[in-house]
Amino acid sequence: MRIGLLTDGGFPYPTGESRLWCDRLVRGLARHEFDIYALSRGADQEARGLAALPPQVRQVRTAPLWTTADARHAERRYGRRERRVFAAYFARLAGAICTGSPTAPGPDGFTEGLYGLAALARDHGALGGELRSETAVRILEAACRAPGANRAVQAARVPDHLAVASLLERGLRPLSLDWYGDDALGAVDLSHAASGGCAALPGLLAKRFFGVPLLVTEYGVQVRAQYLANAQLTVPVRALNAAFQRRLAAEVYAQAALITPGNTHARRWQERCGADRAKLRTVYPGMPADRFHAVGEGAYGGDPNTLVWVGRIEPAKDLIALLHAFAEVRKAEPEARLRLIAAPARSPEAVTYLAHCRALAAQLFPDEAADAHAVGDNPVSFEEIGGPEAPELADAYAAGSVVVLSSVVEGFPISLVEAMFCGRATVSTDTGAVVEVIGGTGLVVPPRNPRALADACVALLRDPERRSRLGAAARARALELFTVEQNLAAFRGIYLELMSHNPVHRESTHDSDDLQPFAHPAEAHVPGRWAAPTAARLPAAPAGAAPSWAGGPLAVLLEEGSGSAQEAGS
Repeated sequence: MRIGLLTDGGFPYPTGESRLWCDRLVRGLARHEFDIYALSRGADQEARGLAALPPQVRQVRTAPLWTTADARHAERRYGRRERRVFAAYFARLAGAICTGSPTAPGPDGFTEGLYGLAALARDHGALGGELRSETAVRILEAACRAPGANRAVQAARVPDHLAVASLLERGLRPLSLDWYGDDALGAVDLSHAASGGCAALPGLLAKRFFGVPLLVTEYGVQVRAQYLANAQLTVPVRALNAAFQRRLAAEVYAQAALITPGNTHARRWQERCGADRAKLRTVYPGMPADRFHAVGEGAYGGDPNTLVWVGRIEPAKDLIALLHAFAEVRKAEPEARLRLIAAPARSPEAVTYLAHCRALAAQLFPDEAADAHAVGDNPVSFEEIGGPEAPELADAYAAGSVVVLSSVVEGFPISLVEAMFCGRATVSTDTGAVVEVIGGTGLVVPPRNPRALADACVALLRDPERRSRLGAAARARALELFTVEQNLAAFRGIYLELMSHNPVHRESTHDSDDLQPFAHPAEAHVPGRWAAPTAARLPAAPAGAAPSWAGGPLAVLLEEGSGSAQEAGS
């Protein structure tokens, strides 16, 4: 099959949240061809270029979402008629954003406006100039003041309208791309969006224009991400952007043939946004387990008195609560140590938060010395992955006997799964998909509760047999549910299932008149005469008989006689 993989801010760039699992998916499903359609999120990402791609990737098309305008269409302006059409469709979309519910019955102004703008962009060029025009701002202002508008948006002022127009231009920029042709998304057999939101928008248009089925995979729900990312915006802007994201998510879920959330936490968000339960199928993200094999098999027991935290330095990880909890642990277990091992902090926010954590650790745990002649030592250490103490990620988990996760906001806890691969007992806060991932193989406490976190850590530090049992159970669960192999097997089956309900729509090829739904028919994998028919045994098909593509293994089966054919049919 030919898959159109739609990404936003990740693969095929070497940075981004979706880059790892998309790369594993493309490399693991080598029998399929992939066309990559990627939206970039920053100049730094584009400056690093594309990652090395396997040969099954046929083409890559990219488009920026971080620029202020599309330079290729900067000078193109709509005529009077096109501007009137734009105003009508944009008014429908803006009115639906300001009023109503994503799941309200009756005619949907959002979808009418969205697809109307898409058709306008396809026929007359990019929408960027019109979406940032005075006309668009006035339409937004009128929609916010219209009867029935949400109370939060009625207070919007001109700066808010300008900010919303800018956000909508970026969010709707995929409508203006040159990806919707017979040589692009019109030629694929299946569109697979690696996330919701803007990444899935080209998939919506591929289905609208060409009937290409859409598969949506979300390991982090875009609506939730928008809520968290827009906290610095004014209330009207935040409300309008959230309404746009909800309406877009509802349309994506309605048009998708299948939706594969990465966990139950994401599934609940999707259902709240109107996703049909019959379309939802949980597919856990696949992670490589080989590099943790030695630790998981017991080659590295770890210090029985050491707690380990592994992750990114950011406020959502709540290291402040972890440090306060460790102060209580030290009172109960004076020999306990805490090692905080993270990737290098690069963003200003991460650097500031790390400095704050270091200062708090120095205040809570002044350097201690065994006697008057010894050098003081702090029981809390801040380390980086790749440093002398933890040159590899597996070495970080091998450093202690208990792995701690103290987050207040978490999607799918990758570090927790890695600790499970290593056979480590874990103490985690109940946030995101933590309980679903742990499944009873670790201790879970409420977030922002240092006392409960400390009590759970002390319980495991004092009970080595319990640590061993929980670690073994956690490793078995991780190997069963969270490996790359199970993820690839799930998507391999989903691709075939979707294609069985949506056969290849291309009616001819350039080099042959025969229809070929798949390069390798399913019969080719069955041992026996089906797998390798000879040309001499294939009867010539008379005019008006079976189609030409049925002259392969099916003809061999029919030649065996009516009795065997009836047996095969039963």
